[in-house]
Amino acid sequence: MGIILASGSPRRRELLEMLGLEFEVHPAVGGEHPPEHAGPEEIVLSLAGAKAAEVAEHSGAENVIIAADTIVWLDGGLLGKPHDEADAARMLGLLSGREHEVWTGVCVLRGAEALAGAEQTFVKFRELTPEDISAYIATGEPMDKAGAYGAQGYASLFVEGIRGDFFNVMGLPLCRLGKMLGKLGVKLL
Repeated sequence: MGIILASGSPRRRELLEMLGLEFEVHPAVGGEHPPEHAGPEEIVLSLAGAKAAEVAEHSGAENVIIAADTIVWLDGGLLGKPHDEADAARMLGLLSGREHEVWTGVCVLRGAEALAGAEQTFVKFRELTPEDISAYIATGEPMDKAGAYGAQGYASLFVEGIRGDFFNVMGLPLCRLGKMLGKLGVKLL
């Protein structure tokens, strides 16, 4: 049995390495197309499931596939990865001084057995000045992240509080994942 991470995310890779897991990385290459008119839970479960299914097509049935997708949800809408710096500035302006939701869907497959779940975490940002936003965008960090920020990087300076799983905000809810892997016979401790 091998473990395959169906994601190119360096943060997800770091989190699995932190747990001491030996795994291979085979990122899903299909586009991310969230279902229209769906809520955050449905979106992340759909995207994580599609990634897992895509990678499973090219893997042996004995392997465990781990796939995840993370979004930022604010005012009933999705804040995905920014298209450009102006889009990143817009998103950070929306998040300034407010609480938002971070959702991650996780799908774990092994042969015909599939487990899926979604995790919700609330993140509160301090008020951001235009200078804060410009300086953060200049780091390049927000450009490949949902909601245009990474809580584990420079944006940690913006986070006043987190309610829920911190690792969910990084892109992989480890408590939920650990329980799922345990059900498939993967022991982490």
